[in-house]
Amino acid sequence: MLKKGERIDQLYAEDIQIIQSSEVFSFSIDAVLLANFARVPKRGQIIDLCAGNGAIGLFLSRKTSAAIDQIELQPRLADMGQRSIVLNHLEEQLTMHEMDLKNTFDVFRKDSADLVVCNPPYFKELPTSQKNPNPHLAIARHEIHATLEDVVSVSAKLLKMNGRFAMVHRPDRFLEIVDCLRANRIAPKRIQFVYPKPGKEANTLLIEGIKDGKSEGLRFLPPLYTYDQSGSYSADLQEMLYGN
Repeated sequence: MLKKGERIDQLYAEDIQIIQSSEVFSFSIDAVLLANFARVPKRGQIIDLCAGNGAIGLFLSRKTSAAIDQIELQPRLADMGQRSIVLNHLEEQLTMHEMDLKNTFDVFRKDSADLVVCNPPYFKELPTSQKNPNPHLAIARHEIHATLEDVVSVSAKLLKMNGRFAMVHRPDRFLEIVDCLRANRIAPKRIQFVYPKPGKEANTLLIEGIKDGKSEGLRFLPPLYTYDQSGSYSADLQEMLYGN
């Protein structure tokens, strides 16, 4: 089951095992935050874009009976995600597609998804940007193969009317994200900022929008803290990671 350099980690709260490797990309707190933030339909279709090693889809599987399709460009990550699906006996519910986001509609119909989730690359691909020398990590973190506009426009086309889009990103791109969502007919509805700990600036943004939703009714949720003052996980994070 495991290949060289791989290990199995566990998200205890959802009783999910996930194949990871420090050589490529391991799921981070961001994946756990997004899986807990997204409002998940009980049935229907969920699509996870930029799926990486499949963490978000795996975590969501415990909350719904919807079919979950995952799209990941990097063969090595898609392969790890596929083996994690088998490891958790979720072949009936989850499917990993190794493909470029830009080819989504070769496989999926437009206006078909109830929820699209995405943990995209956060950093603009600029000539000046310092990229990770590890190409797996560079692609996961920088907009080399998929920009914010790519992610949002594909998501908007995938979603049914009133379908939901949920994404984790960086607060410094907040205004750009809102503009991009609105330009693609996704109305921002719920926003939550995540802070490393009390007294620090936000370092993570969670945002949800509804396709063809009304422009009013935007809600800002209470702040979420990753750590408490003593440096331990906050109560909220403990529950997400380890359950009650």
